[in-house]
Amino acid sequence: MSVKPLLLLIPILVLSACSTREIDPSNDFPNNGRDEQAQKRESLYLSERLPPGLPYPDATFITGIEQQIRYLDRISATSYQLDNLLVTRDDLRATAEEIQTWVNHPTYWPQLSAYQIAGQDQRGNVQITGYYVPVMSVRHQADDEYRYPLYRKPNVAKGTPLPDREAIDFEGALDGQGLEIAYSNSLVDNFFLHVQGSGVVEFEDGERRLLSWGGVNGHAYRSLGKVLIEKGEIDRADMSAQAIREWLAAHPERQREIMSTNPSYLFFSEGLTQPVGAANVPLTPLYSVAVDPSVIPLGSILLGEVPKLDQQGDLVGHEFRLLLAQDKGGAIKGPGHIDWYQGIGEAAHFHAGQLKHFGRVWLLLPRSAK
Repeated sequence: MSVKPLLLLIPILVLSACSTREIDPSNDFPNNGRDEQAQKRESLYLSERLPPGLPYPDATFITGIEQQIRYLDRISATSYQLDNLLVTRDDLRATAEEIQTWVNHPTYWPQLSAYQIAGQDQRGNVQITGYYVPVMSVRHQADDEYRYPLYRKPNVAKGTPLPDREAIDFEGALDGQGLEIAYSNSLVDNFFLHVQGSGVVEFEDGERRLLSWGGVNGHAYRSLGKVLIEKGEIDRADMSAQAIREWLAAHPERQREIMSTNPSYLFFSEGLTQPVGAANVPLTPLYSVAVDPSVIPLGSILLGEVPKLDQQGDLVGHEFRLLLAQDKGGAIKGPGHIDWYQGIGEAAHFHAGQLKHFGRVWLLLPRSAK
């Protein structure tokens, strides 16, 4: 799925060399929420006491956890060896049942253990970015303004290489194959819809349709934010999704050069009525997260200490929140990054675009887990 959410001038000079080595330089900015003094560990997960006072969720979480249990009931009874932690499908389901019982009977205390994930720096710091589902104006047929296609995935034999972004968007590699779902008036909007992984499109007749993740071309994902920082085009302090949009709008003559540095290309599918993640369940705003399933299995319930931001996007603290691992994304790799789903539309867009800060994440498991 998705994926996004990105990233001060004089203050950076005083950051320690150790800090720069332990995380990607594009994430190394003042007030980023990272605890540089936290204990370092060698293993992926560290067993800890469950933090006191689990944050009681709202009604949307109840629906989300019901969907989580349905997903776990559909998949095979498999095991996940997560470095030093062995987790089974049954462990994940037992966790969901414990949380569900507690939500329905708040005097009950769930019999769970917490395992903190190491983060990229092995100090427990996990970058928490945000993603959302946009609403985009499109046309059924191309015209002089609306001429940029949103594509279904080509039906090719397994293993057949697909063209990269430059070939598709700038050389017409998929023209004439009947793969067009709709046409937008902005290649940049298309690009960000690819990054988000799904979105709502609105046609000229008022019809709205949800476009969901329909596969990728198999090329590696590369962040435009990181590219623009490396080229000195946008300062790390100012990096955000909106900053990338503004830069691309101001430099139309360089759009091909910069956008083609990310060869990964996403295709869309139709027919769903709600945004759905990689676990094939509807996403739950402010509770669903995209993860790397090799580190956090889909179907997991997490306790997150997530960033709290002011209207300017500055970190003002953290808060605990239960999270549902229901999605994945090409840019979400390893133990140092999760992507937090903010919802549909412009308000969700605003909040998703601001998130790029560090927090902490615990995998919740039954006390009987190994």
